[in-house]
Amino acid sequence: MTGKEARKLSDEEIGIELKRLRTKLFELHQQTVSEKVQNTATFKNLRRDIARLLTARNMSEQTAS
Repeated sequence: MTGKEARKLSDEEIGIELKRLRTKLFELHQQTVSEKVQNTATFKNLRRDIARLLTARNMSEQTAS
């Protein structure tokens, strides 16, 4: 997900996407405990996507107030 894509989402869509990505990150952490993860770069990409969504949400909150 790019920054432009994140900024186009509504607040509700951002919330849904954040929940989905956080769940995916949690499952990936659980997978590292039980077995070896194939692509460790997925951690970095998920964390960055979460940060992009949080930034877009904060920007929309600031412009709304």
